[in-house]
Amino acid sequence: MTKSLLRIATLFLLVHFQAHSETAEDCLKSGLALKIKGQMAGAITNYNRAIELNPQLTKAYYYRAIAYQAQTNLAAALADYDQAIHLQPDYAPAYMNRGTAKAKKGDLQGAIADFSETIRLRPKDALAYNNRGNAKADGHDLEGALADYNLAIELKPDYISPHLNRGDIKRTKGDLDGAKADYKKALEINHGSYEAQKRLNELKKK
Repeated sequence: MTKSLLRIATLFLLVHFQAHSETAEDCLKSGLALKIKGQMAGAITNYNRAIELNPQLTKAYYYRAIAYQAQTNLAAALADYDQAIHLQPDYAPAYMNRGTAKAKKGDLQGAIADFSETIRLRPKDALAYNNRGNAKADGHDLEGALADYNLAIELKPDYISPHLNRGDIKRTKGDLDGAKADYKKALEINHGSYEAQKRLNELKKK
């Protein structure tokens, strides 16, 4: 065999070996790298390959769902969150994100159920309480929303969102002093908060 033919054969074997040594985890990592860059279509392609190689890889479904959600393909995202939860029923992040997707679709009761399951799995998750409070507020359960925002603030006092959200509930209920106190606290947490300052300015006009 000539040297040139030998080099070609060696290159072919190397490429063949590399192709067949690719793992689902490798594809998942490649997808995550593209996700960080905002390249969701490319990320999805890698997650698809990861799932082909290992249909039991929970995180591939989970991260593909996130990519679909970023593309506003909520139906595909929900299907992947369902599969991730089927494979790993105690996977709290999948419940959290599925709840967010359900809320965007207007399924508030489904969203509340998923946020509640997140809280059952992670009782100290302030974000889950805040998100559940948002879903309750959207469903006009103001007292339930207020209770969840209180718990979120109790768990994480420097978390600005529940302060703003609780202020909104208090303003809706007519407690303007309470609303002002929450907006001021939000501004203390983040001095550059446009939303907090905007709300305070609105209260001054009343």
